[in-house]
Amino acid sequence: MTAPAITVCGAGRVVDPAVAALAREVGAAIVRSGCTLVCGGMDGVMHAACMGAVEARTLAGGHGGLIVGITPTACKADANPYCDVVIPTGLGVARNSLVVLAGDAVILVGGGAGTLSEAAFAWQLGRPIVALVPSGGWAASLAGQSIDDRRADWIVAAQSPAEAVARALELVHAAAAHL
Repeated sequence: MTAPAITVCGAGRVVDPAVAALAREVGAAIVRSGCTLVCGGMDGVMHAACMGAVEARTLAGGHGGLIVGITPTACKADANPYCDVVIPTGLGVARNSLVVLAGDAVILVGGGAGTLSEAAFAWQLGRPIVALVPSGGWAASLAGQSIDDRRADWIVAAQSPAEAVARALELVHAAAAHL
């Protein structure tokens, strides 16, 4: 069985340093868990999460998960420099559905309208969603909520990056056990 992939969703613009620090730790925790990190490959939360993943992998002697960026543009060079694999889509915001589909679970870190759309896609596509509450934005607003009646569960609230990754992995393993 391949290692799970965890998608990190958050604002692509410059983010508050505290939110960036949380995203870096989420990325690091994903790599330390042996998972693949998937994101939109651009700036902001995505950049910080990828940076944290690379830092954790470096501390582990080069061992750790893959970092995949699925960009809205058609140019690989537009991705942040921490992505191992860049998938340029040229789809603009429509690529958000691909970012969600590529992961086995989704972690929301802060976020604006793009993060909200990714949360909606994740909900409709049946992906487990964990929201990092201290990061604010849509993560804090959606934590503990059910978007609609298509699912009987809710968006899981996490209070720390380590808890967010642990909960995402628990949800992935629980879903795999039901297959």
